[in-house]
Amino acid sequence: MARFSYTVQDSSGTVTTGSINADDEDGAVSALQSKGFFILSIQADEEKGSSIVIGGKKQAYGRVPGSDMVFFGEQLSTLVAGGIPLVRALGLLSEHAENKNMQICLGMVYKEVSAGGTLHKALEKHPKVFNEIWCSLVHAGEVSGQLATVLRQITDYVRSQEELKGKIISALAYPSVMALGAGGVLIYFMLFIVPTFAKIFEDFHMELPTITKVVMAFSNLLTHYALITILVLAGIIWGLKAYISTPAGRLNWNKFMFSLPLVGPLMKNMNLEQMLTTMSTLLRSGVSILNAVAVLENMFSKNLVFQNALKAAKADIAGGRSISDSFKKTGIFPGMVTQMMWMGEESGKLPDIIVVLSSFYKQQINQFIARFTAMIDPILLIGMGGIVGVLVMSIFIPIFKMSSMDGGSM
Repeated sequence: MARFSYTVQDSSGTVTTGSINADDEDGAVSALQSKGFFILSIQADEEKGSSIVIGGKKQAYGRVPGSDMVFFGEQLSTLVAGGIPLVRALGLLSEHAENKNMQICLGMVYKEVSAGGTLHKALEKHPKVFNEIWCSLVHAGEVSGQLATVLRQITDYVRSQEELKGKIISALAYPSVMALGAGGVLIYFMLFIVPTFAKIFEDFHMELPTITKVVMAFSNLLTHYALITILVLAGIIWGLKAYISTPAGRLNWNKFMFSLPLVGPLMKNMNLEQMLTTMSTLLRSGVSILNAVAVLENMFSKNLVFQNALKAAKADIAGGRSISDSFKKTGIFPGMVTQMMWMGEESGKLPDIIVVLSSFYKQQINQFIARFTAMIDPILLIGMGGIVGVLVMSIFIPIFKMSSMDGGSM
């Protein structure tokens, strides 16, 4: 008797997780299906998709880069479309995978499918590599007999998300390096330069300007209370992380991030683009709207603002409300999104309309990144110049006063 963890969906669209005891996976699946559940994922507790036994040795594996996932999707789609049996295609890709994690994972998937299992069930056992989007789409492809087409859609989806992620990382790389360098110079100045001048000013017993007092206070804090400062900051960070790990804390943090100027609208657009792109891919592959929203709900597990909205929308859709009205009722999604969804429902072309929406938000993100990249140079120049100006003034104003004092005494 083994124990299996599962994620299922009932006839009303409610997603629940739990565990069940059964002799094998087929027994667990049969028991859940007999209760009217639609199985989203199931796996034995002792097989979390993090290791595989090869040659008597347990070999662990981790996550696989998006570029390797794109390559796998393209190759498997090409092989299946070319008439190569799925088992043979998986065997070839497993043997020639350059990424070690992917090789180990595909070895297990190949073994499962060779034993007569379906591809989507084999993928469900490896959540570190194949998320719910992969599993749901592959399942839809197997049911519809369009596995090669669906695999191509998955590949396009992963590639688009990786390209967007790469653009954001590239846009943030330069300012991050500059900020790190400026921070290092600032700390050196505070630890070694300011204390030297502070001793000189103290010997002269002169009244210092406010700007110099503030800079010297920060320098004194870093020089004499560095350990306490680090411990206090570490405590604040730990407390914040502990608070964010709670549902209420995570929800408040998500709301706070969305309320920030510049960053908030960008983050919301990124989440909207990801949601719409994923939804369009799921719907175009034959996944029902309820199952698609359920996948999206689980995908936004770290964004409770969107997750709660999707959960509410799913419940309303299951209750018979239209898709557009269900999303509109949440109050989270922009009017353009809900209006376009209404048009898609009325015309029967909802997946195509959602593709247009996702392209719009992707364009908005690309425009923001382009503007940000163009603006970051002058912003950094002004910011670093301001910091240098404050530090220089804090040192040279007292020096000018000392020179005046010397001149007056002569």
